[in-house]
Amino acid sequence: MQDKDLILLSRLTCPHCGYSEVATMPTDACICFYECKGCGVLLKPQPGDCCVFCSYGSVKCPPLQQAHACCTNVHP
Repeated sequence: MQDKDLILLSRLTCPHCGYSEVATMPTDACICFYECKGCGVLLKPQPGDCCVFCSYGSVKCPPLQQAHACCTNVHP
C-alpha cells in the first residue's frame, strides 16, 4: 500500500459510553491514550493491540495498513 492510499480518518468509539467521533491518525506516531469526550474515560489499547485506533477505531493505524510493525510495542 502506498502512502497516498492510506486511510487517515478513523471513527473511535468509546466502549464505556458509546460516544464516537472521527479522528485523524498520525502517520509518524501511535496514539496509546485517548480521552473520551463523552465520558472522560482514558482509553488505552486492548491486549494485543498497539494503539487506541487498532482497539476502538473503524480503521487500523497506518503502520498496520502498510503491513508494517507498529511504531510501539504491542500491549500485553
